[in-house]
Amino acid sequence: MRKLPMLATTILAAFSISAPAVADDRVYADFPVTVKGYTGSKTSSVSYSGQIARQALHDSLKKLAGSGDGSSPEDLKARMLAYFSASDAGRGILAPTSKGDFVIAQSTIDEISKKKNLAGKTTKATITGMPNNMTGPELVEFWIGKASEAKGGVDLANGYDYAQLISKFIMGATFYNQAVDGYLDEYLGADKKPNDKPYSDGAAYTGKEHAWDEAFGYFGTPAHTMRLTAKQVYDINKRKGAEALAAADFNKDGKVDLKTEMTFGPAYYAAGFDASVYDKGNATSYLHTITGAFLDGRQLLTDANGEKLTDAQRASLRKHAAVISENWERVLAEAVFKYAGSVYKDMVKLQTIMEANGDTTKVYGNYVKHWGELKGFSLALQTGKDNLGETATRLNRLIGYGPLLTNSSQVVDIDSKGNYVRDQGAAWGEYMLHMGKVQKLMIDEFDVTARNNDVTGDLADLAKALGGSASAEND
Repeated sequence: MRKLPMLATTILAAFSISAPAVADDRVYADFPVTVKGYTGSKTSSVSYSGQIARQALHDSLKKLAGSGDGSSPEDLKARMLAYFSASDAGRGILAPTSKGDFVIAQSTIDEISKKKNLAGKTTKATITGMPNNMTGPELVEFWIGKASEAKGGVDLANGYDYAQLISKFIMGATFYNQAVDGYLDEYLGADKKPNDKPYSDGAAYTGKEHAWDEAFGYFGTPAHTMRLTAKQVYDINKRKGAEALAAADFNKDGKVDLKTEMTFGPAYYAAGFDASVYDKGNATSYLHTITGAFLDGRQLLTDANGEKLTDAQRASLRKHAAVISENWERVLAEAVFKYAGSVYKDMVKLQTIMEANGDTTKVYGNYVKHWGELKGFSLALQTGKDNLGETATRLNRLIGYGPLLTNSSQVVDIDSKGNYVRDQGAAWGEYMLHMGKVQKLMIDEFDVTARNNDVTGDLADLAKALGGSASAEND
């Protein structure tokens, strides 16, 4: 099992499993200005609108990635790149948008924050889980090109759902990476954005205050999350009518402010896992544990009153950062676990249909979708501050570069022209076994607890049925 720091392990044991559904009445808002000599008019030092703009850019890009009909791929590619790598004015919010009673206040990215993009904040590290040693931005742009040519953003011939791949990967390579490998790590150093100076000239927040806020914005949860249940936070993302509006609309103006009242991807998954096992023996509280640690850290910075942090204060702040990082990592591992189970169950259904010479169209579409979610999250999990080493190697080998197709072929490479190269893949049952091994890996290395779509109970019987044909390399 991948070892957690003793401090983080202790805190996780205390909070991540047993916290109540509604934690307390604190709100991530209205922390006072502590910058010495500030002469502006602002009374609150909280600011993370740039991160929320990127959340909306991500949601809009995902919507575009699944919208193609093959008629004008270059135009669609240009539109997608406008939401990924450009920072131009005038971009509309394509998602999330108003839905019935659930009215959203903003309709353009600029209403949230101007001149923002995703590419500039996406990890430049090499992504080893796909061919050709592409960096994070290069991989997303490769997928954008492919999505623009595929009907509905889905390449059934090779098994890729690009909207899912792009979305889940960005949740890690941009949001998770920026938060845990930047703002909650190197930015906590004594000389990086010090707390006794404004973040920038004239700013109403100190360097440390704003860095902490930016990490909170990448988590994407409503400022009043601690007053809500995990189910309410989850339903806000789904825009489920009047009840979701009532939960989201903290200031009671009849609209949802994306900057402070909306649930976005990372928090949505944390809330989803918590809600799925609430009041059960394997209950989790990722959402409130992460949000609570963000609030605790922000209060510490406010209490520092614009002075340099002492060594003791910085050590305490790092404790809160460790709670956030470890729980966020486990949320991503829970997602890998969940979708490995989904892929396994789809394969069971496909095998039954194929043996009966039936129509696989619907189930195969689900299989491709779920594999895209699995692959995207598995790559996202590898974009944190720690090198996962052997765990990443095993994960990438078990999942592969593409799903096992119904003709038993699988993408094994990408050639110099960007074309997929397929070869004979594993046996059908063997690839099913791989999915179970992925789940076991998430248990062993990340101690996942919610365990949605658990198929590990099938492993022994499946391995026995396969006999000596099961791949020993991935054990």
